[in-house]
Amino acid sequence: MAEGKKIVLGITGSIAAYKACLIARALIKKGAEVQAVITPAGKEFITPLTLSTLTGKPVVSDFFSRSDGTWHSHVDLGLWADLMLIAPATASTISKMANGLADNMLLTTYLSMRAPVFIAPAMDLDMYAHPATQRNLETLRSRGNHIIEPAIGELASHLEGKGRMEEPLEIVRQLEDYFTEKDLEGRKILVTAGPTYERIDPVRFIGNYSSGKMGLSIAEECARRGASVELVCGPVQLQARHPGIRRTNVESAKEMGEAARKVFPKCDAAILCAAVADFTPVSEAREKIKREDGLTLSLKPTEDIAASLGKLKRKGQKLVGFALETCDEVAHAREKMERKGLDLIVLNSLRDKGAGFLGDTNKVTVISPNGELAYPLKTKTEVARDIVDELKNILP
Repeated sequence: MAEGKKIVLGITGSIAAYKACLIARALIKKGAEVQAVITPAGKEFITPLTLSTLTGKPVVSDFFSRSDGTWHSHVDLGLWADLMLIAPATASTISKMANGLADNMLLTTYLSMRAPVFIAPAMDLDMYAHPATQRNLETLRSRGNHIIEPAIGELASHLEGKGRMEEPLEIVRQLEDYFTEKDLEGRKILVTAGPTYERIDPVRFIGNYSSGKMGLSIAEECARRGASVELVCGPVQLQARHPGIRRTNVESAKEMGEAARKVFPKCDAAILCAAVADFTPVSEAREKIKREDGLTLSLKPTEDIAASLGKLKRKGQKLVGFALETCDEVAHAREKMERKGLDLIVLNSLRDKGAGFLGDTNKVTVISPNGELAYPLKTKTEVARDIVDELKNILP
């Protein structure tokens, strides 16, 4: 994680320079110490005062301080930093970096940097696609620099419309990935997420309020920590961003069960976070049911995915389930854990404000055969970290 890390944030003369403020704020919120270094052109887009207010540090932009002539040591910055991020990085700056030019403070800092360097290009599509820019980027990659690929724009080309700088939160996520301990490296983990929809007719279904946020947060956390993640996801709009996540989209409980059983035998563990519908219509109408015809539903239980995986579980595999209870929560969750062959069960309660479906926070109790561990209300990203920590503790 970024907490306690020292980061040099380099800013160049791009219209995307304002996004550097969002990056700095996000990094500081995560506990990092940020020192901004800006090019003369960068100051045309964003003021040093804004950056220094955000970071709590004077912005370095010139070799000498204009107030008292103090020398700004790019060498000291290179030794101080745990990481350097240049965002946005213009085509001009990228060219100078690739060719060893040092005509401003940012470039001399880059050339003196002992820490890893991440570069977030920002320019128009034609400039990004130009062979000279691509050649310069490849040169920087070959020297061990990390290129944060630009976001996909609306225009299309052989480079799929790339050019616009990646979004600040995604840039910060990639830095966090770099700092995160890879304690799940070599592991393969199945994660289920989101709701299931059980069709009544071509336009109606039985479903629930699950947004998929908790499940996708767990998938991202596992991937950040080095795991190869098989995400089986119900119908949600959220997207998984980490390249270590392979997503299979499903709709119904039957489809989710089939997809989960297909990949589970090759996995070290499964975290079953999906809010699977408990019932499905006995039959699905082929045509839309008319209002005037009325609607009477006959339902049957859906397959218990957790129980079916529990029966497949081999020695050494671990299975984590979820329970949402409204009364006698711990007792009911323990009964479910034992009945389904789970190693851990994560208990949610609708009694807690800010927990459950749709929101960005959750409050859980992780139950194991040896006891219960209750956590306070946290963001779902933090809850995912706690759950994955508990899983890591029981993996062989």
